[in-house]
Amino acid sequence: MIHVTRRSSTASQSDSDKYGTLDDTDMSVNSLTSVNSISSLLREKLLMNIQKMSKNKEVQADYKLRAFIIFLFIVIVCVLKLAHVYYDRHVLQKAYFKYTRFNKDDRFLRLFGVDGHEIAFGYLGVDLAEREKAFDCLAEHRTPPNAQCFEWMQKARLYLSHEERPEGLNCYTVEWFSLTDKYNPIDCYEDGEQYGHWYGGGRTLGMAWPVQLGRVEMSPFITGHVGRHRWGSVLGRYFINSKGVAITVHSNTPLHVSINAGRDNRLCIKASHDDFAYRRTADLPVLNYTICSARNMKTLHTALSEKMLWDGLKASDTEIINSLLTEPVWQLAPPRKELLNESTMVNYTEDIITLGFIKQGHVLLNEFWQAEMGDFSLDQKRFPTMKETINIIHRRGFRIVVTIQPFISTESRNFAKAVKEGILVRQIGNERDVPALTRYKTVQSAGMLDITNKNCGPWLQQQLKDLVERYQFDAFYLDMGSAYDLPRHYLFAENLTNPDYYKSLFTQTVSDSVNVFGVSSAISRPPAPIFVSLLSLASTWDSLQVIIPTMLTYGIVGYPFLLPGPVGGDFQVGNVSLHALLPPDNPSIELLETQSMKECKQRGQNYNESRELVMRWMQLATFLPVIRYARLPSDCDPQVLQLTKNLTSLRQQTINPLLKRYVQEALETAVPLIRPLWMLDPSDTTCYIVKDEFSIGEEVIVAPILRPGATEREVYLPAGVWKDGIEGSLRKGSRWIHNYKIPLDKIAYFVKMPNNTRF
Repeated sequence: MIHVTRRSSTASQSDSDKYGTLDDTDMSVNSLTSVNSISSLLREKLLMNIQKMSKNKEVQADYKLRAFIIFLFIVIVCVLKLAHVYYDRHVLQKAYFKYTRFNKDDRFLRLFGVDGHEIAFGYLGVDLAEREKAFDCLAEHRTPPNAQCFEWMQKARLYLSHEERPEGLNCYTVEWFSLTDKYNPIDCYEDGEQYGHWYGGGRTLGMAWPVQLGRVEMSPFITGHVGRHRWGSVLGRYFINSKGVAITVHSNTPLHVSINAGRDNRLCIKASHDDFAYRRTADLPVLNYTICSARNMKTLHTALSEKMLWDGLKASDTEIINSLLTEPVWQLAPPRKELLNESTMVNYTEDIITLGFIKQGHVLLNEFWQAEMGDFSLDQKRFPTMKETINIIHRRGFRIVVTIQPFISTESRNFAKAVKEGILVRQIGNERDVPALTRYKTVQSAGMLDITNKNCGPWLQQQLKDLVERYQFDAFYLDMGSAYDLPRHYLFAENLTNPDYYKSLFTQTVSDSVNVFGVSSAISRPPAPIFVSLLSLASTWDSLQVIIPTMLTYGIVGYPFLLPGPVGGDFQVGNVSLHALLPPDNPSIELLETQSMKECKQRGQNYNESRELVMRWMQLATFLPVIRYARLPSDCDPQVLQLTKNLTSLRQQTINPLLKRYVQEALETAVPLIRPLWMLDPSDTTCYIVKDEFSIGEEVIVAPILRPGATEREVYLPAGVWKDGIEGSLRKGSRWIHNYKIPLDKIAYFVKMPNNTRF
């Protein structure tokens, strides 16, 4: 028992040890298991998070993929849609004419050069609603057959046609017919660097060159007085740009024009009737013009100029032209009638001869040779022995030119006769044929000859023939005013679609019977040898600065023979600086008249500035087609007299032969004598914007001083080699001469040398 018990005790102890050992092991195992469980949990958590994150990323990626696919789909649809639209437009634009694209829905007209570059961009039918639908015209409206015809229902009909002309010209006719009196067709063309610089039209306020540097509100394209009206006294329905594109508006269009009005960089033309300039008769307005293109604007302008317009020119006509180019015009235009008499004429011509270095030339009398405007006879109180006086002046070598107007003062001896003959413009709406009255210059009440009346022309011609026969006048100067000088409610015997046609009819009627020296206003080139006068200018520096751009513009629109105003200006306006100056039609404006040194010096502190202005003006006038004086060079200052002697010598030796050489070219091609620099080198973009230089033909470039106190300036020379007229040195062209020195007694000019000249 005891043994067993011990054994049991031993066994129990051993078991106890054994179990004790096992308990420790279990504890370790349990600890490890716990650690492993935590690790497993962490791994599971981590794995779950990773899986969750992965799923989130997959979802996000799926969303992004779907969004990208949707975006790509939208882009593809848009691209396809745009491609379809542009393809459709491209096909439509290419389907019409060579070198042009036009879409009838957009109404955008694009012109391209032969090299494929876009040279003009036009907005047609500006007042039509955007994307307003256009329809093809009905068969009976498709005339001519080669024209494309589109119609906007009950608003307008458009005809487009194309013509290829010689010398590489492509011309497109654009013709709008309004179908309702509520629609007036307007087309606009871009200008500026991308689409070129526009030139032409006529004189505007400030006389911008090119025209996009100025601003003109939409207004009737009729003659006016700059400063009171939008346009000047000489106009041409012709605009040309530096990309080789030109617009010529047909004479049947009731034309309105704007430049940079409302929207910048646009030249706009409009057809519209009104109650004065373009009165509606029966038809609705028509906008009809031709737009032509060529490889450059010199080629284009030369091709579009009217050729051999004066085939019937007589030898005597050529002689008159040459006499005007080589002999000065002496203007006698005192401010009051009593200052013009026989003694004035005799003394004036005697003083000219006393100078000894200037040819006699032409003596131009203003309208004060009559007692009243419209008398067409001499004032016997002031000219009792005029026949003998004219004989004396003729023997001295002068020609006598007198000024006439189409206006007859109500104080004139001819007014009652004209009323009785029914040859005055009538007042519209008056059944009793009452003459319509107007004002002109110093005349407060005057009628106007109705040159469309079949009895008016013969009556006027007989009046002028009698004058010539009795007094041996050599020629007449036609001072016709502007369209705005017409009576407000005018009515002609025959309807004129444009009131300015009056000028052309009046000029033709007079020139058919007597010699015409020049005209003050024009809308078409008068027959040779008639010169077209620049507008009256005040004695200011601003006036001097507008002469060159005005000459260039008149030359471009078709007037090669130009008559500048007198040296120093026509009249004085004190110290007022004006861009636009009106003819003196009130007593407050003092006309320049011959005056002594003493009178001139009475100007006090303004004397030196006045002398400088006259000297710079004289320098410029030396290179213009005609030199015109309102006072003698010997008046005021010996320095002016000496300068005149030097410039007269230069004129006779160098300029006169040059002008006579280019007369024949002007007669045959209508290319102007005075030309912009781009006519020498149409590829030189710098030449497009030079407005204070010009060339005589292609041989001499003139760069005068045009600002007070200046003795230097920037000068640009086109391609070639040029001889400096002051220094005698040779200068290479296609570059600027900076700070070129020009003393008060000099003018910068440069003579073209042969192409093979080396230096």
